[in-house]
Amino acid sequence: MFLDELIRKSLEEDIGTGDITTKYLDLEPLSNTAFIVAKAEGVMAGIDVARAVFKMVDPELKITLYCKDGDKVRPKDEIMRLEGRPGSILQGERTALNFLQRLSGIATQTHRLSSLIANTGTKLLDTRKTTPLLRSLEKYAVRIGGGYNHRFGLFDMVLIKENHIRACGGITDAVNRIRKHNTSYKIEVEVTNKAELDEAVNAGVDRIMLDNMTPAQIKAAVKKYGKKMEFEVSGGITEENIVNYAKTGVQFISSGALTHSYKSLDISLLFKE
Repeated sequence: MFLDELIRKSLEEDIGTGDITTKYLDLEPLSNTAFIVAKAEGVMAGIDVARAVFKMVDPELKITLYCKDGDKVRPKDEIMRLEGRPGSILQGERTALNFLQRLSGIATQTHRLSSLIANTGTKLLDTRKTTPLLRSLEKYAVRIGGGYNHRFGLFDMVLIKENHIRACGGITDAVNRIRKHNTSYKIEVEVTNKAELDEAVNAGVDRIMLDNMTPAQIKAAVKKYGKKMEFEVSGGITEENIVNYAKTGVQFISSGALTHSYKSLDISLLFKE
């Protein structure tokens, strides 16, 4: 139901009161064939979403899929064939490609980073830095790319961050306030230096997020507390440094860039000549 409503509203946003270009071209209602084609190398995600867009525009369109989510594509690879009214294909084109290009871009970026640390035992996590109302799709694309989902929202894990700590007056007080509610949720705390690290460990949290700390600082933290504590690294993760962070021995590395700084995969729709 969520996806249907999202697609419906996306089409309404684009088509509005009508596709005037297609309308005034007076296209014959004969069947045409079009192909969605990759123009860059990457990992596909969102194929079924794109298909659903076209089917909502015109249920009579015949759609053939040549690959599935998670498949790797190269330039000129055909992803999908559409047969039917040209006006229907044109009306669904941009909305379908918007979903497909963006989700495939996230999957491709995630695959690139997760592959770099595949042999280290460290898992790559996403964050809540997603496009409003598209979080479930974007986190799905992360999974397709080989990454893992951190908490989905504010409701499924306790994560005490810098501003929570400041509002409470300290890490220990913040953790104690949570514990007063006798909750079964895991508690994670963000720290930025050794003093905060020691305080969080002493407070008995389940996981510590080491934010914007150097690999040397992180390695020291793992050496001191790694046998009894889960560690997550965040802040400034790039292709150039992710391996160095993973080699510190942490269980998790989180990167908001997976869903906010990716490059959409170049994909086009072309009518058969």
